[in-house]
Amino acid sequence: MPDLHLRRLLQKGPLRLYIVRNAFNPNPAMSRAARTVVIFGAYLIGTGAMLLFAPNVLLGLLRIAPATEPWIRVLGMIVALLGGYYVVAARAELTAFFRASVAFRLFALAGFGGLAALGWAPATLIGFGVIDALAALWTRSALRAAA
Repeated sequence: MPDLHLRRLLQKGPLRLYIVRNAFNPNPAMSRAARTVVIFGAYLIGTGAMLLFAPNVLLGLLRIAPATEPWIRVLGMIVALLGGYYVVAARAELTAFFRASVAFRLFALAGFGGLAALGWAPATLIGFGVIDALAALWTRSALRAAA
């Protein structure tokens, strides 16, 4: 019975793969800035799913020791949900969100760099900060072009 309930939610309810479906099928009328944000949201959803369902594969690629605690999966869920917010904001053309996300995504690089410099996290974590910063600069460029 739970499978039937979940199937109904996925077919008719709010969980109808809205986020993933829309992340990979953006509205043709979507602004350039919104497209950058929806693509970043899709990246977060994918990264979060990987951390949630196969964390040690991703950790192995980053040369980080395999995780045995549940926290990496918790982080994966949070990252995927955050990606959902990005997709929804992009679909709604929330320009204020786009602008704010630029600053926060640029800070991610500084934050990850600081964690690595203090020895609290492996240096490979900086790679995620670089992706965040490049995506933020892409969004900022799209916002400026639209102004």
